[in-house]
Amino acid sequence: MNALLQVLALVRKEFLALLRDPRSRLVLIGPPMIQLMVFGYAATFDLNDVPVAVHNADRGALSRQLLARVEGSPAFHLVAEVDAEEALRELINERRAMLALSFDPNFSRDIEQGRSGRLQAILDGRNSNSALIALGYLRNILIDFNQGQSLRQGGPPLPAVLKLRAWHNENMTSRWFIVPGIVGLLLLVVTLVVTALSIAREREAGTFDQLLVTPLHPWQTLLGKSIPGLVIGLLEASFIVLLAVAWFEVPLRGSLGALYLGIFLFLLSAVGVGLMISAISVTQQQALLGAFLFLVPAVILSGFATPIANMPEVVQWISHLDPLRYFLVIVRGVFLEGADAGLLIHQYWPMALIGGIALPVAGWLARHRMY
Repeated sequence: MNALLQVLALVRKEFLALLRDPRSRLVLIGPPMIQLMVFGYAATFDLNDVPVAVHNADRGALSRQLLARVEGSPAFHLVAEVDAEEALRELINERRAMLALSFDPNFSRDIEQGRSGRLQAILDGRNSNSALIALGYLRNILIDFNQGQSLRQGGPPLPAVLKLRAWHNENMTSRWFIVPGIVGLLLLVVTLVVTALSIAREREAGTFDQLLVTPLHPWQTLLGKSIPGLVIGLLEASFIVLLAVAWFEVPLRGSLGALYLGIFLFLLSAVGVGLMISAISVTQQQALLGAFLFLVPAVILSGFATPIANMPEVVQWISHLDPLRYFLVIVRGVFLEGADAGLLIHQYWPMALIGGIALPVAGWLARHRMY
């Protein structure tokens, strides 16, 4: 009982130190909310307003029909119709158009006579990802147009028709993929910064030596330093998950128990890494620098934006040391796939292992890194 009271006293001291420090309060409240809104709306793979330029040398009925389909698509808007094909190059170079269409003079006649109509699409490849997405939108319009022409002319159907069906994200909304990932990103940022400052703050204030000579055992000190980060992380996670469901309308199809088990284990590993950084830092500035030196590679290696399978094999092996890698699988699995704890067991135990190793190492460093 006495040991528990001692730990609670240290936890209370940590919360008071966090809440009384204006910089710590700012880290806890301001940046996570701003980042959630910025990432939620700005980080998207969807294209809703692709500028299109057209050179229509055909002027036939079928070219006008196809052009009307392009203009009627919510993904495209027509910015210019030019009389010379050379003008399309200028529009692309000046970034006034991302996609340029050039109809062959015999486009309509060739199709009416059962031949292939020639249509050239010119894409701005400076942003290759957006260009490929725009090309996919255009390809869907052309497939639908070809099917309609085949039916109207009474000809044979197309030899193969691709019918798409997306599982887990039926409308292919990129926000459903991005926002659950932001849950892990923001949790890592907040928890890492809060815990990285804890021991470094004691050293900078000159109270670290006093903490070492208290009756607290090392495990009590470690527990007292860990609990505030876990509590703050759980509160932040709950708020962000609530915003993801209520504001961004991302479906939460899985078990809350499976999600919160993943959140707890992820926070445990993040707290362990944060305390290790704090234990080897002399000042809070060093602790913040160390936190961000860990944070940037952790985000890149996690698969947040780019698939881990596309990385070199050596880098893939290194990514197994990143707790965010496992948590992103959990949070996206629970949100979109309806996964339960049984399906996610292979993501839980690596985070528990990372936390189980990092926390004792942090305790050892805190006792032996004396300045």
